[in-house]
Amino acid sequence: MALIAAAMMTAAPVFAQFGPPAGQSQGTQAVQLPLSGRTAQSSGGVKATESPAPSTTATVNTLNPSLQVQGAYAGSTSGAAKMPFSGKLSLQEAIQRGLSYNLGQTGATNALRQSQGQSKVALSSLLPNINGTINENFQTTDLRAQGFRFNFPGFSIPAVIGPFNYIDFRARVSQSIFDLAAINNYRAANDVANANRYSAQDARDLVILAVGGTYLQTIAAKARVASEEGQVKSANAVFEQSTQQLAQGVTAKVDADRNEVQTLTHQQRLLSLQNDLAKLKINLARMIGLPANDQYDITDDIPFTPAAPMTLDDALAQAFQQRADLKSADAQVRAAERARAAAHAERYPSLGVTGDYGGIGVNPNQLQTTYTAQASLKIPIWQGGRAEGDIQQSDATLAQRRAEYEDLKGQIESDVRSAFLDLQASASQVAVAQRNLQVTRESLDLTRQKAEAGVIDNVQFVQAQEAVTDAEFDYINAVFAHNVAKLSLARAIGHAAGALPEVLKVP
Repeated sequence: MALIAAAMMTAAPVFAQFGPPAGQSQGTQAVQLPLSGRTAQSSGGVKATESPAPSTTATVNTLNPSLQVQGAYAGSTSGAAKMPFSGKLSLQEAIQRGLSYNLGQTGATNALRQSQGQSKVALSSLLPNINGTINENFQTTDLRAQGFRFNFPGFSIPAVIGPFNYIDFRARVSQSIFDLAAINNYRAANDVANANRYSAQDARDLVILAVGGTYLQTIAAKARVASEEGQVKSANAVFEQSTQQLAQGVTAKVDADRNEVQTLTHQQRLLSLQNDLAKLKINLARMIGLPANDQYDITDDIPFTPAAPMTLDDALAQAFQQRADLKSADAQVRAAERARAAAHAERYPSLGVTGDYGGIGVNPNQLQTTYTAQASLKIPIWQGGRAEGDIQQSDATLAQRRAEYEDLKGQIESDVRSAFLDLQASASQVAVAQRNLQVTRESLDLTRQKAEAGVIDNVQFVQAQEAVTDAEFDYINAVFAHNVAKLSLARAIGHAAGALPEVLKVP
């Protein structure tokens, strides 16, 4: 009895010394990547376009510039408390706030942090894993349940023996020596982290395009308001003069009524332009972390300056070399190649070692030192087609990402060529609009002199005023279109952040 009981009491400590079999029944599995590598598109986008103006227009304006800001790039986190705001907003401060608080940039930065963490997790399977445990076991054992059926004359084995206990203090270590699937999983995760790093750089260019373009829109809207305010003052003066002349019987009532309608039209147009300016300022504030209102002033005025000379071939060469989104797509292709290699490596043997060291005994004062060391070579023989399925998935992912890379190259070339054409067209439009404004102003002066001399009625004078208003709006629109085209070309080349002072001539 004593011998049997001693044997049963040592059974559990023996298991505690050697532990369960090292390793898993299956080897490391390849980590499958998402089919598409275009993670940036899910957070929105920014695009500047210049389409032909309607053919029915009576002005010299032939381009209709627009800026589309979608998704996360139209929002931001609050930054007023972290970066105090004086109420005066320059272009540089707007860009700085956008890079700090715009939601598109924040999302890209967090995606980079997440992928870097995933890379560390993948690396952990290749590094030693050390754990410490303290186990205290207090148990009884049913011998009959364990299969003992010994009967001796004069006595029988009791059904349950114990209780007995032991304490185990132990440190365990495991280390992968060779696991090609785990190695390629880590390399793939590292390439994904690099892709997200480039995506974060590309997000900076998109934020600059979004914030800079919206700031330019706001400048143009502010200039239209100032121009229309001048027209309202002029229309009021003409109306007051015609009212006095009507009272004196010098002019006809129809002329005074026409001047009144003209004044009301300009006042209503001014309200519409002020409304448009307020909404643009609200949109700009939303992009850069300011409270969503228009209670601030923009301080910069970006006049027309010719673009720096550059050939189309030079622009394309710089774009293919500098565009961060192209570098990100290339890194996504490499990640897919690593994932495919990991899937193939599921068929290869892997080698690992495990060991433990510690003390075991009935109490902490009576511990006996024990240790184990074990090497395990896993040889895949049949896994139910898992490796073939993983290879098929990784092949599809690699083919998709290669296609996306080629498509992006074509899109970049399209962006550069379009921005280059818009820059040329807008520069020509500025010259035409500038000359048209000069001519209409000269015509207005001559018409005013004729109207004061009584040679013509005020209809022609009103028409001349409208022509000046249209010409001023055309020039404002042309300068805006040219500045947006320069900013778009800088974005298309992939160096919007560094080229901003040179492109828009701001300090």
